[in-house]
Amino acid sequence: MFTLEQIIFRREVRKSDIDVVRRLADQTGFFRPQELAVAAELVLERLCNGPSSGYHFLLAENSAGHVSGYACFGPIPCTGSSFDLYWIIVHPQVQGQGLGKLLMSASEAEATSLGGTRMYVETSSQTLYRRTRQFYERCGYSQEAVLRDFYAPGDHKHIYCKSW
Repeated sequence: MFTLEQIIFRREVRKSDIDVVRRLADQTGFFRPQELAVAAELVLERLCNGPSSGYHFLLAENSAGHVSGYACFGPIPCTGSSFDLYWIIVHPQVQGQGLGKLLMSASEAEATSLGGTRMYVETSSQTLYRRTRQFYERCGYSQEAVLRDFYAPGDHKHIYCKSW
């Protein structure tokens, strides 16, 4: 069973994380195959290019090494101190227990240590993502923009930001 006290945040990715990240994203039921491929590709990019890839990871694992969630974020090119949160995923069996908030806080702290002063997140307007939008708002993010029909007709992109 999962408890927050058991969680260790690992920053370095391993080759095995390519499959771990893909599987975690798939288990949420939110993402299409091409999106799952992108999640896995970011792990590979980090493995191949290290910090210069611009992708930073926090993998939440228990003492046995089981990953229950992860976040991927990085500096936005050509900005002074803005970061994007590319992915934040918590295994469905442990959602609602505080791990997402811990991952978000740890990602913000890590971004701060890298010179960040704000984080942007993007998500869909589809009903499936309503809880995701609410999660960002509970974490202190404000909606900055809506790009209509961005993903598909009727599927708008919501952009949120938090500054510190």
